Amino acid sequence: MANSKSIQSAIKSDKLESLFNSKDFKVLPKVGELIEGKVLYASKKEVLIDINKITVGVIRGYELYDESGETEGIKIGDNVSATVMEDENELGQLELSFRHTGHKKAWDKLEKIQKTEETVDASVTDANKGGLMVKVGGVMGFLPVSQLAPEHYPRVEGGSKTKILEKLSNFIGKNIKVKVLDATEEEDKLIVSEKETVRERQEKIISKYKVGDVIKGEISGVVSFGAFVEFDDGLEGLVHISEIAWQRIDDPNDYLTEGQKVETKIIEIDDSKISLSIKQLIGDPWVGVEKKYKVGSIVKGRVLKTNPFGVFIQLDEDIHGLAHISELSDKIVRDVNDIVEIGKFYDFKVLSVEPKQHRLGLSMKAVNSESTSKKSTKNKKEESEPEEKVEEKKVEEKKPEEKKPEEKKVEKTVKKEKKKEPEEKVEEKKVEEKKPEEKKVEKTVKKEKKKEPEEKVEEKKEEKAEEKKVEKNK
Repeated sequence: MANSKSIQSAIKSDKLESLFNSKDFKVLPKVGELIEGKVLYASKKEVLIDINKITVGVIRGYELYDESGETEGIKIGDNVSATVMEDENELGQLELSFRHTGHKKAWDKLEKIQKTEETVDASVTDANKGGLMVKVGGVMGFLPVSQLAPEHYPRVEGGSKTKILEKLSNFIGKNIKVKVLDATEEEDKLIVSEKETVRERQEKIISKYKVGDVIKGEISGVVSFGAFVEFDDGLEGLVHISEIAWQRIDDPNDYLTEGQKVETKIIEIDDSKISLSIKQLIGDPWVGVEKKYKVGSIVKGRVLKTNPFGVFIQLDEDIHGLAHISELSDKIVRDVNDIVEIGKFYDFKVLSVEPKQHRLGLSMKAVNSESTSKKSTKNKKEESEPEEKVEEKKVEEKKPEEKKPEEKKVEKTVKKEKKKEPEEKVEEKKVEEKKPEEKKVEKTVKKEKKKEPEEKVEEKKEEKAEEKKVEKNK
């Protein structure tokens, strides 16, 4: 009995296995799997799909959006592809997505276009200061302003970003032929280029030129970093701001204007990029500059421009130098504008000259310290002069000024008159100047004169005494 049951179970398992292995057996798809089916119903809100006659899938809402554009305008009976998002919803249906499927298909197609370098249409949907927002096969991408064809590049005087945006906005709603530069699905990044579509034609024209050739053209645009020159059959090159003139330039508009005819030299060709130079057709003023401005010499220069690290100085029309902030004063400088003023001339000492690098180093503090040291040296010399010289100077200072001939004559006359003084005065002087003996006699006489009154007093006393005696006798 047990044996018969095991035999029957074995027979059943064999039938199930053969059923699974048969071609007619169909299994429900799994989440994330790509399926194909026939449209049973289609509207703007949802689409129903028959999946191998074993179940029904539904696509609705946001999942109806298809980046590849393949499901646009579908109708009942059409065969479509979709991705399984859920194996069963509240109605027992599979939840499907056109969006996910279309996204995958669209990126696969873009990667293929990038590899084959195929030219495709891109519709411009928006613009910003950096470029254009475009849609390629339902996928949103970006076309940088640097990747526009030369004829579409927004050449704006002064490089105003607002004006650039105004020009770029004119492309909104238009189609542009582009090539895919980068298509990365994981980063959702699509970068395209219009310039690449004309590269082949440009390369054929460019092949006629080589570095060193001199060409004539017209300024097609002036920007903050240089100027564009159009020449030959639609070719365009850039004269960088550093290649306009030998001296320092802050604004190319000060030297070049749109429509101006110029002669330039080709200094570099990089694929379709052509670099030009105007200054290289002019003699280099830095040749031999070390003889004109010798290291250690004092020169006068005008302040052209100031910045946080120093001051640019114009020594002449072509030669400019730099005075670093540390070379402006012996004291700490917070702001160079506290030391110098733009447009004014100052004295500088030449610290270094590098003709090949077109560099010339200047110092203001070296000039000031040099003049200060000279003054101190002079003072020290004066202090250390020998005492003899100092005494000589004092004597010289005390010497009377030389008198004129007339004054000398007057002095002689006065002296003669003094010699001829009257004899009377001389006698008087002699009398005044008595001998010591005479002076002694005079003193004795004076003493005697003082004694005379005393004797007279005694005589008077005696006379009075006699008179009293006479009166008593009477």
